[in-house]
Amino acid sequence: MLGRPRRLAVLAEGSFNPLDAKTAVGVVRYRAMDVAAVIDSTRAGRTASDCAGVGGAIPVVRDLGEAAVLGADSLLIGIAPKGGDLPDAWRAWVRDALARGWDVLSGLHVFLADDSEFAAIARESGARIVDVRRPPAGRPVAARRAASVDALVVLTVGSDCNVGKMTTALELERELRERGTKAAFVATGQTGLFIAERGVPMDAVASDFVAGFMEQEVIEASKEAEIVLVEGQGAIHHPGYSGVTLSLLHGAAPAALVLCHEHGRETVRDRDLEIPPLPELVLAYEMAASWVSPTRVAGIALNTWKVTEPEARRALDVAARSSGLPATDPVRFGVAELADALLDVAAARRARATHA
Repeated sequence: MLGRPRRLAVLAEGSFNPLDAKTAVGVVRYRAMDVAAVIDSTRAGRTASDCAGVGGAIPVVRDLGEAAVLGADSLLIGIAPKGGDLPDAWRAWVRDALARGWDVLSGLHVFLADDSEFAAIARESGARIVDVRRPPAGRPVAARRAASVDALVVLTVGSDCNVGKMTTALELERELRERGTKAAFVATGQTGLFIAERGVPMDAVASDFVAGFMEQEVIEASKEAEIVLVEGQGAIHHPGYSGVTLSLLHGAAPAALVLCHEHGRETVRDRDLEIPPLPELVLAYEMAASWVSPTRVAGIALNTWKVTEPEARRALDVAARSSGLPATDPVRFGVAELADALLDVAAARRARATHA
């Protein structure tokens, strides 16, 4: 939700790496044309590719002044820390940006526009503060309406947080569009919203209405798409975030799922809780979805960034054999197999509808 053409300075101070700056990395990967620089004084002088493996030659700079020289006119907060607060040390960055007349775009749980100090500076300079995590108005309650849309609805689900659900959905959208299929991506988190312009920050919505907002978004997206790709959140076995996972699963009423997992991750991140084997996760997600609308897992998206390519290929072979499903690393090897599987599901649905 950039709102207008921008040249972004993406703030990732001390954290510009694939695990600690998810928002920065996502924006750099998918909206590189809008990024003037990444700010991280601990990595200044390097490139985005050097630090995060994406973004090519986008420079990493020391401060806002260096970003301004490169044409930046807006500041985007590039992290999503636990709890969603702005780090105290970052307040100076935000004050500086607003004083320059730069808009500040934030996906934090705390709304910067409600901060009296920031609001006063913004009024004085004419800058805007855009809090993309501010929930929309309304209190919709889901009623399984998304199960009736003509489009194939696909939800990415995961074994844990931060395993590649957004990336998988975006890569599938790109692949399907390149094949001539009308595909739409529905964002459900702050990073996806910065990238895609469409969606709702589901973790900021009151729990009773998450499924309802999801239902609304799917119905709207399906009006212009043959396949709707919904960004998943959390994981069904996650003690902290299973609620949003289940709400998306039932609100979207997907006919297909793509299960995402990071190879080598055996426990839920930062918690002493084992991740079930992939075949068990497949059955769990299909069972939980079936309480509202039947679905099937169409493929496995495996994040293999920590291992060599030969090791990655062996891991994909094991995942495919154990699950009986196509498996790929969307970033490393593309999503052709997953796109094939989804198109097969879509074709089967059309055939059933024709003979109904």
